[in-house]
Amino acid sequence: MMMLDRIATFLLVPPINLLLLALAGFALRRRRAGRILCGLGLAGLLVTALPLTGQLLYLGLEQFTDPPAGAPAPAAIVILSADVNQTSDTPGTLGVGFLTLERIRAGATLQRASGLPVLVSGGVIGQGQQSLAELMTRSLGTDFATPVRWQERTSRNTWENAANSAAILQAEGVRSVFLVTHAWHMRRSLIAFRHFGITATPAPVPFSRALHLWRGELVPTVGAWVDSYYALHEWVGCAWYALRAWL
Repeated sequence: MMMLDRIATFLLVPPINLLLLALAGFALRRRRAGRILCGLGLAGLLVTALPLTGQLLYLGLEQFTDPPAGAPAPAAIVILSADVNQTSDTPGTLGVGFLTLERIRAGATLQRASGLPVLVSGGVIGQGQQSLAELMTRSLGTDFATPVRWQERTSRNTWENAANSAAILQAEGVRSVFLVTHAWHMRRSLIAFRHFGITATPAPVPFSRALHLWRGELVPTVGAWVDSYYALHEWVGCAWYALRAWL
């Protein structure tokens, strides 16, 4: 499953697929269709290299909806995992990564303000390693003096975060939560959690994207490719999750 996800990402999310398109078009350049493909690939690479493109894509992702009026008040806090970091020279010694740390810091602040119990969600990155949920629990307790009530330790992606967390919460009678993740990841997360019967109130890590209209935003950069890749990855994920929820 993980290999299929990676192949799908490789084929669907720019800029690598645009490079392949340009190369295929160049190989067929003696034909009009080949020249068109090459031009489309190169144009796509140029557009996704503009900082403005990434900004616009992120701005769209960071627009999402609250639960409908009259929805039950959140009874728990769910914090989603993101990444890990190597914490020493010893292989396999892991701790929470920067993105995960931002999320658990926001979750700890919300927990102190609300007093609600916390669920952390994240599976194992590599065989024989601790799950992200365990690493998050350790950091929340050690660094933020925040207790964790539940750990969801088997998920491999956001859809499984939602499915497995919903099973734990519903068994405890919890059907409404604050959902803590990055603003750019919130739209996809809400689709998944609401599909599995959890009323999720967004509690995003502070918005980090803003539209800047100046000349530098129209100058291609390598970093803009990275931004475009992650933003388009989220948009493709939103479309796929919306389809799964509809089916």
